Amino acid sequence: MALNGKVPAGNLTEKWTKYRASMPLVAPNNKRRLDIIVVGSGLAGAAAAASLGELGYNVKCFTFHDSPRRAHSIAAQGGINAAKNYRNDGDSTYRLFYDTIKGGDYRAREANVYRLAEVSASIIDQA
Repeated sequence: MALNGKVPAGNLTEKWTKYRASMPLVAPNNKRRLDIIVVGSGLAGAAAAASLGELGYNVKCFTFHDSPRRAHSIAAQGGINAAKNYRNDGDSTYRLFYDTIKGGDYRAREANVYRLAEVSASIIDQA
């Protein structure tokens, strides 16, 4: 993987879009028959559990703590906030992608990390 300041190869940037277009749909009648387990009640876990519950799925959310707490993603001064690119920050979606891949010692799935970087600005707005 060559991360030289350019956007990753076209195949990577379109991977999620292609997957989403080809994955099978769940019929509305079958949603209540599916159990979805969400591990963690932080920003992503709580949002996923709430959204899937509203869609009609049976959701079970597990957390290590006695009760859900304030998510570190909200309080962090970095993380996915990097994609918001506030004035004079010099951040971008690509920079978040690169930093996340590098911070994970290049062991993360690149397509998943790129997708996180793509949607992170809207996740911050939702939170």
